[in-house]
Amino acid sequence: MITTGVGYVWGKSGAEFPTEFISRIVMNIGTPCLIIGVMAKVEVKPEVMGGVALGTALVMLFMGLIGWLWLRLVKLQVATYLPPLIFPNNGNMGLPLCLFAFGQTGLALALGSFMVMMVATFTVGLFLVAEGGWRDRIMSVAKQPVIYSMAVAVILFVTDTALPRWVSNTVDLIGGIAIPLMTIALGVSLASLKIRFLKRSIAFSLARVFGGLSLGYIVCHLLGLTGVSRAVVLLQSAMPIAVFNYLLALRYNRQPQEIAAMVLVSTLIAFAGLPFLLAILLNV
Repeated sequence: MITTGVGYVWGKSGAEFPTEFISRIVMNIGTPCLIIGVMAKVEVKPEVMGGVALGTALVMLFMGLIGWLWLRLVKLQVATYLPPLIFPNNGNMGLPLCLFAFGQTGLALALGSFMVMMVATFTVGLFLVAEGGWRDRIMSVAKQPVIYSMAVAVILFVTDTALPRWVSNTVDLIGGIAIPLMTIALGVSLASLKIRFLKRSIAFSLARVFGGLSLGYIVCHLLGLTGVSRAVVLLQSAMPIAVFNYLLALRYNRQPQEIAAMVLVSTLIAFAGLPFLLAILLNV
């Protein structure tokens, strides 16, 4: 919250913040190195990581199906309003929370959840909002370095292969920029967003945070997840609407101001509710 606050004050001060440049650094360099560095060293059983990844995927799938039905009933455009329901902010907000609540094990499991969300965002998300043919959309996905870093990380994790020390030190150093820049950039983004369409923003925000948490609880029960795995799935499922949804809406002209309001309202709701959820998870 403090580092997000630093970004918020920076954004309100009017000082220049190269958001696009920072986003590219984080997504193309910092996050890939963070994923490889953590996954190369973590000592977590593959089935545990798989359980968290599967749990996250199921929560997103169920949220997508329920959201699609809801949007059809209220006659809202699926391509515009479904991504905010499906894609939570389990990168900028979820990774730092899991790291500081559950240590390196929590971060590693959270990265498993984050990788599922990123793959879904750059596939399903882009297919929902993007224009053009299937070839253009597939090429857009293929250009994302984070996709290849996930493949490398999974290979290292499954084969229990250690990186050479100089490589490990390098990816750790570069990956260390990702989380601080994520949280600062989140604050800067929130400083520039405005609340419009308040009733709809509140409805979508509550659906994302509490609907995601409820689905996370059901999925954890169905999969029999316990301990840190269960806590990470619940925490990541309760994240607010990701800022990336706003960036997609802005890029493809899908009601960006309304999506921005949803991001801001859901983040405020999460800031108010997540401390209580963390208190429960850390004492169970």
